[in-house]
Amino acid sequence: MKRIRNEWAILLVVSMLLATIGWSPVNAADKEPSISSGTVHVLLYLNKAEAFMNGEQVTLDAPATIINDKMFVPAKFLGDAFGMKVEWNESTRMIEMITPKAQIMLDSDNKSVWINGYWMRFDEAAAIVNGRLMVKLTWLADYMGARYTYSDELRRVEVLYTKTPAGIYIPANDNSKPVAKFSLGKSSYRIGEPIKYIDLSYDPDAEGLVNHKWQGREEVFFAPGTYPVTLTVEDRHGNKSEPYTRYVVVGKETYLNEVEYPIYMKPVGGFIKTNWSVLWGNFYDLPELPKQVTEDTSRKLLVSDSPETFTQQGILYQDTVDGKGRLYADHINGTEQRVTMAILAKNMSSKPITIKTTNKGEVWPSVYANLIGNEATVDFLLGDPLEEKMTIPANQTFVYKQMPDFYPGQGVNLFYDIETDGPVQFSFIAASEINANSLSLPLLPFDGHVRGTFPVSGLDWKVDGTNFDKPSRLVIGDGKTDPFLPGYDTIRKQEVKNDGNYGVVYKIHMDKPRKMAVMILPKGGVFKGPFKINGEMRLVPESGVITAFDGLQIIAKTTGTEDALDIEFSPPAGSAFPIDLIFYPLDERETR
Repeated sequence: MKRIRNEWAILLVVSMLLATIGWSPVNAADKEPSISSGTVHVLLYLNKAEAFMNGEQVTLDAPATIINDKMFVPAKFLGDAFGMKVEWNESTRMIEMITPKAQIMLDSDNKSVWINGYWMRFDEAAAIVNGRLMVKLTWLADYMGARYTYSDELRRVEVLYTKTPAGIYIPANDNSKPVAKFSLGKSSYRIGEPIKYIDLSYDPDAEGLVNHKWQGREEVFFAPGTYPVTLTVEDRHGNKSEPYTRYVVVGKETYLNEVEYPIYMKPVGGFIKTNWSVLWGNFYDLPELPKQVTEDTSRKLLVSDSPETFTQQGILYQDTVDGKGRLYADHINGTEQRVTMAILAKNMSSKPITIKTTNKGEVWPSVYANLIGNEATVDFLLGDPLEEKMTIPANQTFVYKQMPDFYPGQGVNLFYDIETDGPVQFSFIAASEINANSLSLPLLPFDGHVRGTFPVSGLDWKVDGTNFDKPSRLVIGDGKTDPFLPGYDTIRKQEVKNDGNYGVVYKIHMDKPRKMAVMILPKGGVFKGPFKINGEMRLVPESGVITAFDGLQIIAKTTGTEDALDIEFSPPAGSAFPIDLIFYPLDERETR
């Protein structure tokens, strides 16, 4: 057996005593690690509980004593006095100690000691007297670098020990341990006030820190109290600092409550996960802002969405445009073969007719319905400058647009704003091949989705954005406060409603809006779609989808100094309605 140096064994014995007498790892972790040095002067009297440390009398649990002609001293008392620390590992049931020169493991069940991987017996360094652990003074003094003298006349042991900075060097790689430290922005905070943490940690070797581990750190607290926050840092060698703890004091005064905090603090684009136990009464049934509605009848809207999922080739919808129009289609391939979708344009007059395309929204075929609806709407709302022209000879039929082939289960969504200088019949067709005979394909039957021609393609809402001081809303797509627009299905020869107002562009305008946050709350089901805010695109959500009542996303914030707030929106295919636009007034919260 390879023997280890006695001084390492003594320190481990001290560790064991701490565990034996009920040392608490929680209390030890809460103490700020000491870095400064100092001298400790201890007087111990044989077989007497009275002792002195730095001139102050203390009472020992166990007095110094003689065992087999060797002086034994109370380990816990000297361990505390000399600043020795250990940590209890509950999973291994061992005490672990990191000292300036050794890594020590104490197996309390098997009375074994491991120091830097070497084993020794516990009874070589200590003895238990009346249930208390005592250690040999010579070993302890040698290890700690302490000076001691014994007076036989006074039956007294005098120990002088100079503390050195603890926890600096690691024997495994001779590299310094980093130091964790942080401060707080101020001594106390209000309920709902952001906590400012100032990281002051450093690495004595100036190699940088690679990991910060926080415990108890919160950006805000919503109840008064005193909250411990602990930081441990790690350098690139894997050396970990001692834990450093400070306490966040939160008083009874409220800065922001749990509902207000994310609305004030999250940026535009931020998502607020719904906690309906808190938010239900705040957002479910808000008052509606009054609005002045103007219908845009300057171009008629052709909507081809039924059969939404076609199971055979044929004509999906067909009608004539003479002047301005918008062509809108949303379809899924429900056949068992590859098909293509095209829009055929037939000149219904005896003279050439020109079709001018001024805006478009297109998307490649995909199996993700929410994705194609979102991307096509983004493309359309972007409004990139476009002026495509096509001239069709008298009584001729041209392919106006043809999409890439798409396979079973895939879908397409498209918008086109057009202007014609004569009557043109537009036919939305799904077929495996587009040719001169495509117009002879059957008219496909209605399956319950939207199909028809609608005189209104745009809604302008003028809203007073100054005269409200409580959270309010605008509802889009409920069929009541935002009615579904009427139209006519030329295939079925009957009046219809544009349920969801798909293909319609909403323009919401506020003059000189007050300071507020604007949020969207989906209420009808899955939602994914863009908003254009003062000319800037906002994606909702920025990735994935939002389900009904899943949360709110902030799409705009105003400062109260803007001339106007303009929101442009078109219901994206694949998304469910209604949705609420929530306008939440913000005030100037005092900071201090």
